[in-house]
Amino acid sequence: MSPRAGNAGPHTLAFVESPVQLLNVLEWAHAHAPGVGLTLVVLSPVDPMTRGQLRRMSDLARDEGHQVRWEEARGGPLAPFQTIGGLSGLLRRARRVVLGDPFSRYVQLLLTITRARDLVVVDDGTATMEFVGQLARGERLVRWHRKGGRPGPRDVIFAPVSASARRRLTPGERRHIEIFSSMPMEETPPGVTVRANTFAWTRTRFGPPRITKGADLVGTSLVETGVVDDGRYLEAVHALATAHGATRYFAHRRESTDKLHRLAVATGLEIVRPELPLELIARRGPIGRTVLSFPSTVVHTLPLALSGTEVRVAVCDIDPAWLTENASPRAQGFLSGVTGTARDVHRLSPTPPTASPNAVNPTTPSGPSGQAPFTATPPSAGLVGPAAS
Repeated sequence: MSPRAGNAGPHTLAFVESPVQLLNVLEWAHAHAPGVGLTLVVLSPVDPMTRGQLRRMSDLARDEGHQVRWEEARGGPLAPFQTIGGLSGLLRRARRVVLGDPFSRYVQLLLTITRARDLVVVDDGTATMEFVGQLARGERLVRWHRKGGRPGPRDVIFAPVSASARRRLTPGERRHIEIFSSMPMEETPPGVTVRANTFAWTRTRFGPPRITKGADLVGTSLVETGVVDDGRYLEAVHALATAHGATRYFAHRRESTDKLHRLAVATGLEIVRPELPLELIARRGPIGRTVLSFPSTVVHTLPLALSGTEVRVAVCDIDPAWLTENASPRAQGFLSGVTGTARDVHRLSPTPPTASPNAVNPTTPSGPSGQAPFTATPPSAGLVGPAAS
């Protein structure tokens, strides 16, 4: 176990809404603020899988000596007002604020209150690439999968707050902005300090992993965000698993249970819902010698987390034919950029879904018993405390 960070204090305040953000706050603290305790505020979502992972990551943060404050930020119509009101004192006293999602409306509201001169943005996955580009180009903050669409009524109402947050995230004489990221940065905003996230804390805290002979496949939430067609995705997963002999499918925390059941029946893959971010699961092991993924954060982070091991990470491009008619015009270019800029990965072309005519027929059973496995128990069960929602 790594040394404790010391007594938590009010000077550094971190806001996270996802397990990956919390992991990257711990990485930042390990790399650039050793011995400095954080007050880490979890703005809890309602999704049970995300909440469970956040509970476990919170336990790890406490093990490092940080103070964790759990906020039911979405627990009813009055919750946002109660949360922001309760945090206003901490925000005004904080000298440094660390945040994981500058696109979050919650975070943007909190930024209008803080007087902190030092702001640190840690990775929230591939969205960080888009944030840095938009900041450099002076554009309004819009998530990549929504870019190109017409602003909705809420976007219009919230526009002044979003514009204010963007100004606060722009460096000036009295404000220092830092980006802590494992993502490639094609455009760097003038005056912004960029520091590399090498996943040193993860490698120190976990592993090395036990490596199995087979292949594992990493899921994505591109269907849930409306970017990739559901049927096309299931076809692609089946073809990829068949071509490479994958046996396990690590589900993204946002993937729907219905889709995962259909995928399990159609492909015969064992569906695993990790209880921690995949970087920690993979580092602890067991993990396949080959890890297959579609364009996502893990094609950048897993090679770093698994540095020094024999695990190979391979990424399969998204065929333009898989995109939905409602996908943002920006989607294909962004996803290609995610793949093209990844280091230390093997690039795979989209596999034609012709290997099996029944690849995505949910009524066609797979496996010798006619039942495809589906498990919610991750291979790292028991790593930290029991599930909590």
